[in-house]
Amino acid sequence: MPSRTPSHASNTPDTTNAPHSERAIAPLAGLLLVAMTVVLAVGVTAATTLDSPAEPAPTVVMSMEVEGDRITLDHDGGDPIAVDELSVRVSVNGEPLARQPPVPFFSASGFRPGPTGAFNAASDDEWVVGGSASFRIAGTNDPSVEPGDRVTLRLLVREQPIATLEATARSG
Repeated sequence: MPSRTPSHASNTPDTTNAPHSERAIAPLAGLLLVAMTVVLAVGVTAATTLDSPAEPAPTVVMSMEVEGDRITLDHDGGDPIAVDELSVRVSVNGEPLARQPPVPFFSASGFRPGPTGAFNAASDDEWVVGGSASFRIAGTNDPSVEPGDRVTLRLLVREQPIATLEATARSG
């Protein structure tokens, strides 16, 4: 009698008796592959961002004088400074001013009106070598500057420090 193959037979292996662990390997391996790809992509992106900053901060040589409530800065050398990217942080005897000077400004709370040079809203867009700038701290700002006080000023461009200056306040 000839042997007959049932009509529902196929060439695919029968996995109904395979252990559950063998059937779970393929989806697990796929998940691990996706996770590794994501981790590698994040690592490459982070490394690329760290290696190429947007733009380096300018290199400058500055000097500062404090006379009474007036702080004067001179740009003595180095790169031009984009005024719209500049910020200033002032402290007196280690204590930051309650109100920091906006840059540029004409009238601002905590400061006397009419700063000069790069600090004035009507100034040029760039502060170049040979330029001078000044502002006066108002009596409404805290702490006030007294003769003999140590005044520290930090200049930042795009929040990157470019200069830290210190001077002893003289009477004015």
